[in-house]
Amino acid sequence: MAANTESPLSTGRSRMLGWSFEGVSKWPWWLLVALLGAFYIIFLILTDPQMQRTFWFISGQTPEGLSAGRLLFKGISVTLTVAVGAYALSTLIGLVFGIMRSSSNPFFYNLASLYVELIRGIPMLVLLLYVAFALTPLFVILLNSLGIPITTREIPNEVRAMVALALGYGAFSAEIFRAGIQSVEYGQHEAARALGMGYFQTMRFVVLPQAIRRILPALGNDFISMVKDSSLVAILGVQDLTQLTRLYYSGNFLYMQSLTMLAFMYLILVVLLTRLVRLMEARLHRAYAR
Repeated sequence: MAANTESPLSTGRSRMLGWSFEGVSKWPWWLLVALLGAFYIIFLILTDPQMQRTFWFISGQTPEGLSAGRLLFKGISVTLTVAVGAYALSTLIGLVFGIMRSSSNPFFYNLASLYVELIRGIPMLVLLLYVAFALTPLFVILLNSLGIPITTREIPNEVRAMVALALGYGAFSAEIFRAGIQSVEYGQHEAARALGMGYFQTMRFVVLPQAIRRILPALGNDFISMVKDSSLVAILGVQDLTQLTRLYYSGNFLYMQSLTMLAFMYLILVVLLTRLVRLMEARLHRAYAR
């Protein structure tokens, strides 16, 4: 049997090299590439006059207004306003219909199931157009019949877009809430009832706190998707990032610069909001763990 002639020193060096190569292979190289691309675009914004004009126009801000202290950034603010407003409303809709979908009451269950199955089968763009140009006039007619004088033009396109996005995402949020509620063990329902709690008390104090903690990642992903899908509101002429980009390249035909800047701005928004959502999830997890 041959003896092992490798010295302990060489064995230690080979192990260190193996560990170093293994550690380097696990580095987030994708993040480095993404950061290099982001720094390059920022460098172009700072040095290239054409990219500067593209950035200011798409963001909805003017250099003159910035120097005067007027921080408008209309494109970014409209995008975030529509996304946050629609997401808040969709979360409320999802909570209500999620509870109804997990209810044993056949009327509430079937009503919620009708909403979820119907809305999930309609593309978001079609739903956006339907709410904006079909349901809004019907809503105005209903208000006029109740003695409330209002015209269709008085309902801003931003509001129509938020309602449409909220209805669309509300169906998906309802399924998320239903899954979270049904993931809580039924024995906890029975224990709460044994303590004298009613249905709504059981939901509020026992079931929902546990369900929300379990579905936080899914709700956070929905918010990120909402920010990206808010670009669909450009079809209604809402002055968000996408619509301002369309107006810009339709006047000067700078498709590459305009669309690259639009993608970069959405990417920055999504990355920042993703970090914010992760921080909120961590804080809520710590709060629930106490």
